[in-house]
Amino acid sequence: MTILFDKETEDELSFDYEELLAGVIEGAVAAERCPYECEVNLTLTDNEGIRSLNQEFRELDVPTDVLSFPMVDYVDPGDFSHLDTPLAKTKYFNLESGELLLGDIVISVDRAREQAKEYGHSLEREIAFLTAHSMLHLMGYDHMEEKERELMEQKQEKILQDLGITRE
Repeated sequence: MTILFDKETEDELSFDYEELLAGVIEGAVAAERCPYECEVNLTLTDNEGIRSLNQEFRELDVPTDVLSFPMVDYVDPGDFSHLDTPLAKTKYFNLESGELLLGDIVISVDRAREQAKEYGHSLEREIAFLTAHSMLHLMGYDHMEEKERELMEQKQEKILQDLGITRE
């Protein structure tokens, strides 16, 4: 698995975010039983950086906690069976490494810090949660309807529990 990290914020984190988030990303891929080696890009930014992206891609001129940019089109969430075709191999896979290009995650450390305080848990837990949430989006899940939201919540919590990341 290739995980490309980019830190665009001056915010100093008191934990090894690359190790933590690599574990969450790998845990999410394993939980969904993805049969491929994968590539994910994860950027940590600030409220201004994510506000700019939110404006550009969603036409919302406000900061948000996390943005997900999936590379794969799914028929059903977490179903990778349609990727075993020649066309899918050229469209969704890194031609050099052979890894499935799941997509990009952008997290606002500023917003994550605010939410961690609001929910009464650590920044590590909040950033791990946002990463698990975003990984599910990269694998085709959404939360527009109540059933979808409930399923995503269950999956997010299981990914974090399996890694021993609790609400504290």
